Amino acid sequence: TRIMETSVHSASIAEIHNVPMKVIKRPIPSVLDEAKVQSLMDTIKRETSEDEVPPIDILWITGSEGGDYYFSFGGCHRFEAYQRLQRDTIKAKLVRSTLGDLYHYMGSSAPKYLA
Repeated sequence: TRIMETSVHSASIAEIHNVPMKVIKRPIPSVLDEAKVQSLMDTIKRETSEDEVPPIDILWITGSEGGDYYFSFGGCHRFEAYQRLQRDTIKAKLVRSTLGDLYHYMGSSAPKYLA
């Protein structure tokens, strides 16, 4: 049995969601290891168990007018593998966050307001 990898942010979150790829914002360009992406693609294609490829972490921010925003900073190789395989969704843990949390990742590039 493979142990599920977790991050500091999502270690206490058990629930895994299938999040639509098209709603996830990745504001920082990824630096990818092509061999790692290819290996993940092979694993995803033949995946027989939910724990073969760990979920990515997504910061989930609710805007001031109720909109939902999803930001991802880690899991770049997994995200790229799912994208190249043209998957509609990716396994993710949703980490409830705020604009202040987003600022820690993006600094002054973080949006000041989300509707």
